[in-house]
Amino acid sequence: MQDIREVVPIDFPVSKFDLDLDHIRQIILSLGPVEQANVRVRSGGVLQIDVVERVPAFLWRHDNGLEVLDDNGIHVRNAASRLTYGDLPLIAGKGADAQVTQAKQLFIASRPLQDRLLGLVYVGERRWDVILDEDQRLLLPEENPVLALEKVIAMDQAEDLLTRSIKAVDLRLMNRPTLQLNKNAIEDFR
Repeated sequence: MQDIREVVPIDFPVSKFDLDLDHIRQIILSLGPVEQANVRVRSGGVLQIDVVERVPAFLWRHDNGLEVLDDNGIHVRNAASRLTYGDLPLIAGKGADAQVTQAKQLFIASRPLQDRLLGLVYVGERRWDVILDEDQRLLLPEENPVLALEKVIAMDQAEDLLTRSIKAVDLRLMNRPTLQLNKNAIEDFR
């Protein structure tokens, strides 16, 4: 409400004929958190502004800080801290905001790993890495990243792959997955 009052300074009383309702609506729509706006003059000369706010869906970390994005990757507001939006899935990397549809699919596919999932990183503006706790990373290919993630989850469920001393599972070449072991993997093996 406060933001709307600031961007649409109207000195009341004013004639409804002097109000440009479409212009006021466009100004309100320019605010980040506003998804839809309806502006009208009700009977009795009351200016009514109905607003539908964007629903925060992702927290995006990039070079300039943190932003809250809606389900379409549109900026809702800046965030001062990750803790403020701890319930939102975290995505990072340049161009990740334009790929929220794919990120959403990856978060859905990664539900079996949700206790360990820290977030997704969009790498080189072309592919995703899944970041897990214990400093593990799943490097996904550009094509069919959801399928690749599902394969890793299946391997983990069958062989407890991700409980081993593995630093990264590289699936960028789907027909030749590669495992990168932790420094202490040989000692753990012995």
